[in-house]
Amino acid sequence: MKTKSYLELADVKAIAAAAEAEALKNAWAVTIAIADDAGNLLWLQRLDGAAALSSHIAPAKAHTAAMGRRESKVYEDIINGGRTAFLTAPVVQGLLEGGVPIVKDGEVIGAVGVSGVKSNEDAQIAKAGIAALGL
Repeated sequence: MKTKSYLELADVKAIAAAAEAEALKNAWAVTIAIADDAGNLLWLQRLDGAAALSSHIAPAKAHTAAMGRRESKVYEDIINGGRTAFLTAPVVQGLLEGGVPIVKDGEVIGAVGVSGVKSNEDAQIAKAGIAALGL
């Protein structure tokens, strides 16, 4: 039987602090969401000036990255590549770049979703947060 790693509150706080620092360094008003490996929301932080809609998009990106075990950009690329039928996949939302899985020892243990600026900048913030864990 395998032993499973999971995010503890201290991990979540470290990710959130590093992601916030990256956003503030660039003067980006975003919402940061952190989910567990099943896509359940563990943290939601809407920075001053972030659009209200971003508080719905960021958790959806995190959920998609956690459940799909890959960056949400993969799904955006699938759809933009012409496979629009993928939009009918059940329980999948946040099909935009900016959702990044957290991987430890080859296993996804959670994900970070960010929304509020350009999609590649959202992903940059998410990856800066994850980097705080030193995985």
